[in-house]
Amino acid sequence: MKILHLDKNHPLLIEQLTVAGFENDENYYAPKDAIEQIIHQYDGIVLRSRFKIDRAFLDAATNLKFIGRVGAGLENIDCEYAEQKGIKLIAAPEGNKTAVAEHALGMLLNLMNKLSYADKEVRSGIWKREENRGIEIEGKTIGIIGYGNMGKAFAQRLKGFNCKVICYDIKPHMGDANAQQVSLDYLQLHSDIVSLHTPETPETHHYVNKNLINGFAKSFWLINTARGKSVCTDDLVDALKSGKIKGAGLDVLEYEKSSFENMFSDNELPDAFRYLITAENVLLSPHIAGWTIESKEKLAQVIVDKIIAIFNKNNNLIVMENQNSEERKEEQWHTGRTQSNFNQQQNQYNDQQNYYQQQNQYQQSPPYLQEANSKKILAGILAIILGHLGIHKFVLGYNTEGIILLVLGLVGYVTACFLIGYFILAATTIIGLVEGIIYLTKSDIDFYNTYIRNRKPWF
Repeated sequence: MKILHLDKNHPLLIEQLTVAGFENDENYYAPKDAIEQIIHQYDGIVLRSRFKIDRAFLDAATNLKFIGRVGAGLENIDCEYAEQKGIKLIAAPEGNKTAVAEHALGMLLNLMNKLSYADKEVRSGIWKREENRGIEIEGKTIGIIGYGNMGKAFAQRLKGFNCKVICYDIKPHMGDANAQQVSLDYLQLHSDIVSLHTPETPETHHYVNKNLINGFAKSFWLINTARGKSVCTDDLVDALKSGKIKGAGLDVLEYEKSSFENMFSDNELPDAFRYLITAENVLLSPHIAGWTIESKEKLAQVIVDKIIAIFNKNNNLIVMENQNSEERKEEQWHTGRTQSNFNQQQNQYNDQQNYYQQQNQYQQSPPYLQEANSKKILAGILAIILGHLGIHKFVLGYNTEGIILLVLGLVGYVTACFLIGYFILAATTIIGLVEGIIYLTKSDIDFYNTYIRNRKPWF
């Protein structure tokens, strides 16, 4: 199966897909019309947001079986038409939910404590304390609009602030231990802080407008790490000027291009944006809420895992009934799937990966899992037999840990006539025995993820 990569991502994406038996080509700079001329050669594409995948592109992609989007939203893809053509849609909202949640919280704390403004003053030799008094989150009510992966992650990080967290979502039964699901009217009546976590859809375009804003009973702080077009900037500026919105943290803007890489092609700044960049109670960032060192790897790993879970080494499609339609239903409101659905699907993926390993009469395990299995067995046996000498550590490439155990084992032999020698030998033997048992009882994929990919040195 041939995959065309249209955006640069973490190297593990191509590395692991290659090991799993996929053929990978990279084309990061050709224009869309040039890609359309060659897309019929490929079974899958992986991209972030380089350009829109529309009907014309999909018609040209006569052999396309899947689209992997290294991110959360699918708004740049004509999803309905892709589904009609039997193309699987794969997204990765699980990969950057932590990054988005932490960024949203950071923006909120910055705004309420005037950190950026106070920092500029101090750098200019201005020392004002009373004027820069902050406001605490404790005791406030935080309303989350859109309670999917991102909203849930944000709510989880608010647990230690002794505040009330409520959420609104058009899907029922979305609330959990971290947030009570309420009606929109209730959220507007009680919220002191509002955080937006909805995808870009026709229903969410300019969702935050003057009507919604004026429906809030209290003035409030607004955080948007979702999509820029969900907020009407003109109405936001009016609310900031009137004090209805106390401050805004905006990681996204409605002026962004669909690629999220730039804003203004003609370098003309709208009046509303001119106000935002001069306002003291506005914090801006360039669509980087989900853009961390860790999320780059996580997003790529989620896409790899899902592609491998759906396709076997011989690249035959595993039937996954209604996968696309279910993902699109979730996409109606919140970004990504519910945690329960994700857990269910993740279990399905893990079951399929275990199936691949066990059914060798029908298909062979991917090479990286075969290698993991060999190392698991060898390291496990050596750990049980010679664990006190650390030989198993060298097998896994943990040379430092292997040297530590080897030195301790040799010291134990030399001092065996003393009590300390017996103690050292007993301790290192127990370490080896426990590690050997753990190695041998892990599945190949768990062993690979724990000791080869994530490089966990002990136990």
